[in-house]
Amino acid sequence: MRLSSAVRTIVLVLVAFVGLSSAARADEGYVQLTIIKAGWIIGGNGGSGVLDFHGRRYPLTVGGIDYGLVFGGSRAVLRGRVSNIWRPSDIAGAYAAGGAGIVVGGGVRGILLTNARGVTLELAGNQFGLMANADLSGLAIGLR
Repeated sequence: MRLSSAVRTIVLVLVAFVGLSSAARADEGYVQLTIIKAGWIIGGNGGSGVLDFHGRRYPLTVGGIDYGLVFGGSRAVLRGRVSNIWRPSDIAGAYAAGGAGIVVGGGVRGILLTNARGVTLELAGNQFGLMANADLSGLAIGLR
């Protein structure tokens, strides 16, 4: 009898532990952003997007500044994966990136961003316009 109640206790503890550890994992979703960027030395960017998370769509706002060598204007449509997200509001926050590139007409762009909550955006897409940049960028994403 003692052995069977000890086994039952161990099994209950293991089931509880497995249940808690699986609930403690962050999830992932998908995002699409449209960003308009323009500047001369100091630039700005703004746009909108949508987060797809657990079968629901959440509208996003995008804005930020660029500082460095920035000349011209462009429009980028980026899509990708959002990881390490617990709830939709986790995507909101400031993201920092450094980058360099030249776009004349159209091109491909990819970027990896992380915010203070540890949410990571892996984005890729097309960029159109006339833009030369070697800059530091700050991007703020918010829920509408």
